Amino acid sequence: MTAWSGRSNPAWVRALLAQPWVGPLVRLALVSAWLVGGFNKALHFDSAIAEQAHFGLHPPALWAALAVAIEIGGSLCVVFRRFTWIGAGGLGVLTVVAMLVANDFWNQTGAARFMALNSFFEHLGLIAALVLATMLGDAKGAAGESHT
Repeated sequence: MTAWSGRSNPAWVRALLAQPWVGPLVRLALVSAWLVGGFNKALHFDSAIAEQAHFGLHPPALWAALAVAIEIGGSLCVVFRRFTWIGAGGLGVLTVVAMLVANDFWNQTGAARFMALNSFFEHLGLIAALVLATMLGDAKGAAGESHT
Protein backbone atom coordinates (compact mmCIF):
# COMPACT_ATOMS: atom_id res chain seq x y z
CA MET A 1 0.00 0.00 0.00
CA THR A 2 1.32 3.42 -0.90
CA ALA A 3 0.90 6.10 1.74
CA TRP A 4 -1.27 9.03 0.76
CA SER A 5 0.81 12.16 0.43
CA GLY A 6 -1.63 14.76 -0.87
CA ARG A 7 1.07 16.16 -3.17
CA SER A 8 -1.42 16.58 -6.01
CA ASN A 9 -3.63 18.87 -3.91
CA PRO A 10 -3.23 22.66 -4.06
CA ALA A 11 -1.11 24.14 -1.26
CA TRP A 12 -4.14 25.72 0.43
CA VAL A 13 -5.90 22.34 0.58
CA ARG A 14 -2.79 20.70 2.06
CA ALA A 15 -2.56 23.53 4.61
CA LEU A 16 -6.21 23.10 5.59
CA LEU A 17 -5.94 19.32 5.88
CA ALA A 18 -2.77 19.68 7.99
CA GLN A 19 -4.64 21.57 10.73
CA PRO A 20 -4.72 19.45 13.90
CA TRP A 21 -8.50 19.79 14.33
CA VAL A 22 -9.45 18.57 10.83
CA GLY A 23 -8.78 14.86 11.35
CA PRO A 24 -10.75 14.47 14.60
CA LEU A 25 -13.62 16.57 13.21
CA VAL A 26 -13.82 14.54 10.00
CA ARG A 27 -13.65 11.24 11.92
CA LEU A 28 -16.44 12.47 14.22
CA ALA A 29 -18.54 13.49 11.21
CA LEU A 30 -17.93 10.09 9.57
CA VAL A 31 -19.26 8.16 12.57
CA SER A 32 -21.88 10.67 13.69
CA ALA A 33 -24.87 8.61 12.48
CA TRP A 34 -23.66 5.52 14.33
CA LEU A 35 -22.73 7.48 17.46
CA VAL A 36 -26.09 9.27 17.65
CA GLY A 37 -27.90 6.04 16.77
CA GLY A 38 -26.08 4.11 19.48
CA PHE A 39 -26.88 6.64 22.18
CA ASN A 40 -30.48 6.91 20.98
CA LYS A 41 -30.86 3.12 21.11
CA ALA A 42 -29.30 3.03 24.59
CA LEU A 43 -31.64 5.73 25.87
CA HIS A 44 -34.71 4.13 24.26
CA PHE A 45 -33.78 0.48 24.52
CA ASP A 46 -37.37 -0.80 24.25
CA SER A 47 -37.65 0.95 20.88
CA ALA A 48 -34.29 -0.50 19.82
CA ILE A 49 -35.58 -3.98 20.63
CA ALA A 50 -38.77 -3.31 18.67
CA GLU A 51 -36.68 -2.11 15.70
CA GLN A 52 -34.65 -5.32 15.66
CA ALA A 53 -37.83 -7.42 15.90
CA HIS A 54 -39.37 -5.41 13.04
CA PHE A 55 -36.47 -6.39 10.80
CA GLY A 56 -36.71 -10.04 11.84
CA LEU A 57 -33.51 -10.18 13.88
CA HIS A 58 -33.86 -12.65 16.76
CA PRO A 59 -33.38 -12.50 19.63
CA PRO A 60 -34.11 -8.79 19.25
CA ALA A 61 -32.74 -7.76 22.66
CA LEU A 62 -29.38 -9.32 21.83
CA TRP A 63 -29.25 -7.60 18.44
CA ALA A 64 -30.22 -4.28 20.05
CA ALA A 65 -27.48 -4.64 22.69
CA LEU A 66 -24.92 -5.54 20.02
CA ALA A 67 -25.96 -2.54 17.94
CA VAL A 68 -25.55 -0.18 20.92
CA ALA A 69 -22.13 -1.58 21.82
CA ILE A 70 -20.82 -1.57 18.26
CA GLU A 71 -22.25 1.82 17.31
CA ILE A 72 -20.84 3.59 20.38
CA GLY A 73 -17.66 1.57 20.86
CA GLY A 74 -16.77 1.38 17.19
CA SER A 75 -17.40 5.09 16.72
CA LEU A 76 -15.13 5.99 19.63
CA CYS A 77 -12.38 3.75 18.24
CA VAL A 78 -12.53 5.64 14.92
CA VAL A 79 -12.75 9.12 16.48
CA PHE A 80 -9.83 8.57 18.87
CA ARG A 81 -7.79 6.45 16.41
CA ARG A 82 -7.45 3.60 18.88
CA PHE A 83 -8.05 0.16 17.39
CA THR A 84 -9.53 1.89 14.34
CA TRP A 85 -9.48 -1.35 12.37
CA ILE A 86 -11.73 -3.15 14.84
CA GLY A 87 -14.05 -0.17 15.39
CA ALA A 88 -14.44 0.51 11.69
CA GLY A 89 -14.72 -3.22 11.00
CA GLY A 90 -17.51 -3.61 13.54
CA LEU A 91 -19.37 -0.62 12.14
CA GLY A 92 -18.90 -1.98 8.64
CA VAL A 93 -20.26 -5.43 9.51
CA LEU A 94 -23.20 -3.89 11.38
CA THR A 95 -23.89 -1.72 8.34
CA VAL A 96 -23.81 -4.72 5.98
CA VAL A 97 -26.40 -6.45 8.17
CA ALA A 98 -28.53 -3.28 8.15
CA MET A 99 -28.20 -3.00 4.36
CA LEU A 100 -29.37 -6.56 3.84
CA VAL A 101 -32.34 -6.44 6.22
CA ALA A 102 -33.52 -2.83 5.92
CA ASN A 103 -32.55 -1.89 2.37
CA ASP A 104 -33.64 -5.00 0.49
CA PHE A 105 -34.38 -3.18 -2.75
CA TRP A 106 -34.52 -6.51 -4.59
CA ASN A 107 -37.80 -7.22 -2.74
CA GLN A 108 -39.29 -3.75 -3.37
CA THR A 109 -41.14 -2.05 -6.20
CA GLY A 110 -41.83 1.52 -7.23
CA ALA A 111 -40.84 4.37 -4.94
CA ALA A 112 -39.97 1.99 -2.08
CA ARG A 113 -37.46 0.23 -4.35
CA PHE A 114 -35.98 3.56 -5.43
CA MET A 115 -35.49 4.68 -1.80
CA ALA A 116 -34.11 1.32 -0.63
CA LEU A 117 -31.68 1.17 -3.58
CA ASN A 118 -30.37 4.67 -2.82
CA SER A 119 -30.01 3.90 0.88
CA PHE A 120 -28.25 0.60 0.12
CA PHE A 121 -25.56 2.33 -1.91
CA GLU A 122 -25.26 5.25 0.54
CA HIS A 123 -24.49 2.67 3.21
CA LEU A 124 -21.99 1.00 0.90
CA GLY A 125 -20.27 4.38 0.54
CA LEU A 126 -20.07 4.70 4.32
CA ILE A 127 -18.42 1.29 4.53
CA ALA A 128 -15.89 2.45 1.93
CA ALA A 129 -15.22 5.58 4.01
CA LEU A 130 -14.56 3.39 7.06
CA VAL A 131 -12.06 1.39 5.03
CA LEU A 132 -10.36 4.62 3.93
CA ALA A 133 -10.22 5.87 7.53
CA THR A 134 -8.50 2.63 8.50
CA MET A 135 -6.09 2.87 5.56
CA LEU A 136 -5.22 6.48 6.42
CA GLY A 137 -4.58 5.47 10.00
CA ASP A 138 -2.10 2.86 8.76
CA ALA A 139 -0.47 5.38 6.42
CA LYS A 140 0.00 7.91 9.23
CA GLY A 141 1.35 5.15 11.49
CA ALA A 142 3.84 4.10 8.82
CA ALA A 143 5.01 7.71 8.62
CA GLY A 144 6.01 7.62 12.29
CA GLU A 145 2.88 8.84 14.08
CA SER A 146 1.83 6.54 16.91
CA HIS A 147 -1.44 4.66 16.64
CA THR A 148 -3.04 1.44 17.76
